Amino acid sequence: MVSGKSISIANTTNQSLDSSLHNSEIEVGIRQRAWVEVDLEALGENVRQIKRLLSPQTHLMAVVKADAYGHGAVSVAKTVCQAGAEWLAVATLPEGIELREAGIKKPILVLGAIHTAGEVQAIAHWQLQPTLCTPQQALLFSETLSSLNQSLGVQIKIDTGMSRLGTPWQQGLEFFQLVQRLPNLELAGIYSHFATADSPDPTIMRQQHYRFENVVNEIRDHWQSDTHLKFPVLHIANSAATLADANLHYDMVRIGLSLYGLYPAPHLESAVTLKPAMQIKARVTQVKTIEAGTGVSYGYQFIAKKQTRIAVVGIGYADGIPRNLSNKIKVLIRGQWVTQIGTITMDQIMLDVSDIPDLQVGEVVTLLGQDGDYSISADDWANILGTISWEILCGFKHRLPRVNIK
Repeated sequence: MVSGKSISIANTTNQSLDSSLHNSEIEVGIRQRAWVEVDLEALGENVRQIKRLLSPQTHLMAVVKADAYGHGAVSVAKTVCQAGAEWLAVATLPEGIELREAGIKKPILVLGAIHTAGEVQAIAHWQLQPTLCTPQQALLFSETLSSLNQSLGVQIKIDTGMSRLGTPWQQGLEFFQLVQRLPNLELAGIYSHFATADSPDPTIMRQQHYRFENVVNEIRDHWQSDTHLKFPVLHIANSAATLADANLHYDMVRIGLSLYGLYPAPHLESAVTLKPAMQIKARVTQVKTIEAGTGVSYGYQFIAKKQTRIAVVGIGYADGIPRNLSNKIKVLIRGQWVTQIGTITMDQIMLDVSDIPDLQVGEVVTLLGQDGDYSISADDWANILGTISWEILCGFKHRLPRVNIK
């Protein structure tokens, strides 16, 4: 038990666990070295908080690509759906299949591009919604689905300025007309993606919004004159746009980073109260004393200036701790700040624990998360590295077991 919450084991890095082991023994076993703790209650509450910003007509699409930003796709998807997410989004076909095989029946949008007949057949079999970006894709889907005598809901993506996937906005109406007339394709959605929604300057975001509106209005005029079918679902807002401007919510918002309790930018923190769902923890594996002048780790990037008590901790860059954080971070033990020293190695890091002279092997180190009155966030590491918190979260490798806290 942790903080009065129950624990379940998720994604034990494909290890074969003896079925005769009790859950408590499994828990102890996977926590011998290092692990990721995922607070499912926090995830659910983040969904509820964000939905309070939305009108009753606006759905929430939970983005669970990249193994749910490192949190564990299946357990996260089940949790957020129970909390009120109506849609899910993944980047790749295998990610969508994984959710379907886990029994998840919510609509799932595949954000990445699909280019082979075999992939089209798999998407149709698993009832996923693909993203169409080009006429070639649309033709492939139509031809393949016709051979299967099957129809499929599809979504078209309009490139309004991201210059990534999507048909150019100037050709949006033409692309829509192609998809509309091709057999076996049912247009279920139209969407785009902002490039600068996390910027305090909304100029580019407004320009993209204007382009999207133009395309949608052109399509709507054509739609009204040609069909009585329900108009496709519209969505353009990511986490940042959702928090920044309710006018961007449309029929649905796509929530990624904020689902996991982080803010896309500091100026958006007042919009909603979120709680980080991930903590990274590891155990002390050895404690020793080194004398002044002794080097620590590869390259001797740290040399002790005085007698120093050091702890070796069983986690390293192969687990997702960026090597460029060497000698730049602090961690928490017993609610106290402890400095990391020496080069971060593949499987281990070293700490200066001189201020905790009675530290014992097996004690828990918090690398990300809260311990006592203090906390460390993915933003802290990202700021040191000059990167983004998304990259930090997605960096934790699968040899770290996921432990779900409920």
